[in-house]
Amino acid sequence: MTIHYGGDYNPEQWPREIWDADYAAFDEAGVTTLTLGVFAWAHLQPAEGTYDFALLDAIVGRATAEGRRIVMATPSGAMPPWLAQGYPGACRVDFEGRRHLYGQRHNHCPSSPDFRRLSVELAGRLAARYSDNPAIVAWHVGNEYGGACYCDACAEAFREWLRARYTTLERLNDAWTTLFWSHVFTSFDQIVPPTALSEHWRGPDHTAFQGITLDYRRFMSDALLGGFVAEKAAIREHVADTPVTTNFMGLYQPVDYHRWAQHLDLVSWDNYPPHDTPLRTAARMALTHDAMRGLRAGEPFWVMEQTPSVTASRDVNPVQRPGVLALRTWQSVAHGADATLYFQMRQSRGACEKYHGAVLDHSGRTDTRAFREVASLGADLARLGDATIGARTPARVALLLDWDSWWALELSDGPNRNVRYVDVLSTYYRAVWAANAPVDVVPVTTRLDAYDVVIAPALHMVKGDLAARLDAFVRRGGSLVTSFLSGRVDEDDNAFLGHGVLDGLLGLRVEETDAQPPEVANPVELVLDGRTTLHDGRHVFEVLVPDDASVVGRYTADFYAGTAAVTRAVRGSGDAWYVATSLDDAAVASIMTSVLEQHGLLGPHADVEGLEITERVSPTGERIQFVLNHGTTPATVSSQVAGTDALTGLVVRRGDLLTLAPAQVLVLRP
Repeated sequence: MTIHYGGDYNPEQWPREIWDADYAAFDEAGVTTLTLGVFAWAHLQPAEGTYDFALLDAIVGRATAEGRRIVMATPSGAMPPWLAQGYPGACRVDFEGRRHLYGQRHNHCPSSPDFRRLSVELAGRLAARYSDNPAIVAWHVGNEYGGACYCDACAEAFREWLRARYTTLERLNDAWTTLFWSHVFTSFDQIVPPTALSEHWRGPDHTAFQGITLDYRRFMSDALLGGFVAEKAAIREHVADTPVTTNFMGLYQPVDYHRWAQHLDLVSWDNYPPHDTPLRTAARMALTHDAMRGLRAGEPFWVMEQTPSVTASRDVNPVQRPGVLALRTWQSVAHGADATLYFQMRQSRGACEKYHGAVLDHSGRTDTRAFREVASLGADLARLGDATIGARTPARVALLLDWDSWWALELSDGPNRNVRYVDVLSTYYRAVWAANAPVDVVPVTTRLDAYDVVIAPALHMVKGDLAARLDAFVRRGGSLVTSFLSGRVDEDDNAFLGHGVLDGLLGLRVEETDAQPPEVANPVELVLDGRTTLHDGRHVFEVLVPDDASVVGRYTADFYAGTAAVTRAVRGSGDAWYVATSLDDAAVASIMTSVLEQHGLLGPHADVEGLEITERVSPTGERIQFVLNHGTTPATVSSQVAGTDALTGLVVRRGDLLTLAPAQVLVLRP
């Protein structure tokens, strides 16, 4: 078995004579795996009660005969026109209260009994028909779940969800602070979804009652999950062991993937990174890979989609520069991917994705730069073989990711809407990634025993026993780094009364919280490891009153000049750091470097900008090191390990000088 390599293939869009050319090209590119049937509902079921599997049979039969592995999809990501015509309630009602007509995709109401019945029935028929095909290596349910519906069916389902969550109206009213603005509910039937017609103004993030909107987001994530679970159950009636998944979208706010992960047999996701500088893009992809790996306790994941050249959904869609495809793919493998698949195998002739990149463009030629890079990468992956399949990525640093904190922070009416949760996480992650210290990005429920450093920036909501577990983690010798706006609210998004829930651990209290526009900076003087440096703080400026925490950084401007901006409190054998403002990258890097050094966790060549070094450990204990140059200039370093490059056969001894060109990758096996 090798890494799954290939992607979304939609031969139903093409005359059959083109299939021959496609498979010849797939052979040339080393394609092993095809995802079939993702949007096939309309031709599989042209009318209710009428099924036609002839075309899909031919597609699956050809892929099987060609020796390809198959990811078999259920087509519920896009319903056919007849379903919307016959069952208008299957179409969503939007945030403005408008019932949508048929169109686009991802357009179904998750509470529609008709959509649920029809999608589950089709999933079961597909599973029964193809259950004996040994070429199928995974089942792929739906596609990129997301969005929201606010129809009457969802309103009723929301009320049922609330009854199950709160049991009594007394508990619900307390959670939502309904004494505010005379909102006390005396019947569950009085509750309506939070929309532009009820609690919101200026859009979905501006709500009068954060608790109501927060719960609706939780409910909608669960409602969408219900569709996945129902289709998976239909598949399991006919398919016992083949893994079932769906393609996540990385750090995607509307769906809480921590709530979903236990229902997937393997995590897969679509890697379309935001455009930024090369290093910031590389760090953001690494963060997301690690977050996907962390959804199921460090298990390897699949990249279900990436572009071989260019996207089409953005206002500006630059092509990937030479070598970047391989660099990004190897980065995914380095962080835990056991599959790397494309959207799409052949470029669509029409509609909104006709300019989206593909392994084969409209010409179908195999002498294009994009195809040559795909084929070269396929050959390299074949040379690697099964060395990384099932391999883990060990880490002693944990970054806490929490959808509830994300939702609550960005729903908050104050102190500063320019604070974006993922941006805060990214700043701290980049500092550790640049130091080549492996990171697990994990939910707040994770056991912390395996870690020496826990990073919890913008941990706005503290739920359950988390505060106690963080305290125990620090006292046994760990280092906690947290930041502004952390520990502010409970699981209902209500403020903690009296001292903040983390104040005792941090050795301080927050007396005031100043907020300023993005262009306003308050310089912070940071004193670390005998060096004094000056850095910008922005957005939020908490005025701290230290108890027994030592001051590491101070504001230098405004009425709180000279007061604490960065603190460190010693607790037992460990310490707890607090950063009270949004510091620039250099300041966060200095803090994180100091913390990592304290635990001996600085990685190799942490001082070489753009050089990423990480490793995976195979089930047999083999340690495979990945060295990737994300920089724009060559990087020359001494090797920290001895091994053989799986891609070129180069033999490397410990201490050998290695020069990596921009976008070059080494995969060193012992």
